[in-house]
Amino acid sequence: MQESDLPALVQQVLLAAFALAVLFGAIAQRTHFCTMGAVADIVNMGDWGRMKMWLLAIAVAVLGFNAMVAAGWVQAKDSVYAAPRLVWLSNILGGLLFGFGMVLASGCGSKTLVRIGGGSLKALVVFFVLAAASYATLRGITAVARVATVDQVALALPAGQDLPSLAAHLAGPQGIGRRTWALVLGGAVALALVAFVVARPDGRSAEVWLGGLGTGAVVVAVWWVSGRLGHLTEHPVTLEEVFIATNTQRMESLTFVAPLAYTLDWLILFSDKSKVLTIGIVTSCGVVLGSAAMALLTRSFRWEGFAGVEDTANHVVGALLMGVGGVTAMGCTIGQGLSGVSTLALGSFLALAGIVAGAVLGLRWQVWRLERAA
Repeated sequence: MQESDLPALVQQVLLAAFALAVLFGAIAQRTHFCTMGAVADIVNMGDWGRMKMWLLAIAVAVLGFNAMVAAGWVQAKDSVYAAPRLVWLSNILGGLLFGFGMVLASGCGSKTLVRIGGGSLKALVVFFVLAAASYATLRGITAVARVATVDQVALALPAGQDLPSLAAHLAGPQGIGRRTWALVLGGAVALALVAFVVARPDGRSAEVWLGGLGTGAVVVAVWWVSGRLGHLTEHPVTLEEVFIATNTQRMESLTFVAPLAYTLDWLILFSDKSKVLTIGIVTSCGVVLGSAAMALLTRSFRWEGFAGVEDTANHVVGALLMGVGGVTAMGCTIGQGLSGVSTLALGSFLALAGIVAGAVLGLRWQVWRLERAA
């Protein structure tokens, strides 16, 4: 590739990612796709409908990503999730903080963007607080604390922490290769999840399948945009391998914690020419636009404000916990729960378990507060 061709490719990558994020926002608004809501439905009502939508999305993302690995299009090691260093304590503790925080804030990072598109001023406040907290945990005061404490606890896995790479390493040079393991393990996980989803009638509704298939497919498509379309084996200027238009300099898919910080940073320092658009920034904006378009189309757009001081405090504290916890865990319900898990990385499974456990604790705490008040 010539240097003169690079701006056109960057624009193509950003436009593709933005369009996919608009689709994600529209689907999430239409189907009420929400991880916190899915956990709350089970804890409070025993309703598995939205959880099965989320599990179906995981199945699609896992199958799609690992099919691309098997085809040689992408590699898990090129993402931040499958790094050889497994920061297991950060994944778990960060997940717990994020899960508890998303209950207080009425939804995770992606749901916050969807709610902004639907007219929630509460979610707009959550966005600013979450973005500031995540930025501080990326590069500020809480970043120093994170790096000096929980990030020090880690396991070194030379083959990488994704299951196909681990399986291939254990099998040895004469065993099944990583690409074959990706297809086998990815197919097995996806099949098991789909079987669970369709086992009962609550997993066979059109809404479950629209939300699950649509969301999972968007995650896979963004992986392709970043890892295939936006991948240069040799940058025309630096002559190094690069994944263009990414904040991490690695292959990326949807995630909504650190990108919110980068979005706020871009908005504040817009006149600084070094602040350029990235996949994370355009997807954050795209989700809001897609959600707003669907809300207006279905006439569900409603302005929403805080009910009082306690409601405000809960959302602010929840946003702080999500910002700190999401960066510590290296992702959110979408970043780790879908994009990360699709790579079959061990850290993503740990972070996801922490998020779900934190959400359950948050819901139990809310019930305790209500009972105490009564």
